[in-house]
Amino acid sequence: MGRVRWQERIVIAPDLHHGDPCIKGTHIPVAMIVGSLADGMTPREVQDAYPQLTVEDIQAALAYVAEVIRLDILVPLPA
Repeated sequence: MGRVRWQERIVIAPDLHHGDPCIKGTHIPVAMIVGSLADGMTPREVQDAYPQLTVEDIQAALAYVAEVIRLDILVPLPA
């Protein structure tokens, strides 16, 4: 199985959730999805909380974040 093309599922628009990346056709920010997974929710639990999401939407959110991390310069945050 190949990586989901996030470009087909993620939108960034100034009038949508303050310009945050969101799943196309929803107001669900990528950060909400990834944060929920980081907090220990399973993809199924995320879908239960946001029934309009598909597994591919969740994969697209992760693929988007993976690409952003690869392209950005990261600076360690103080503890």
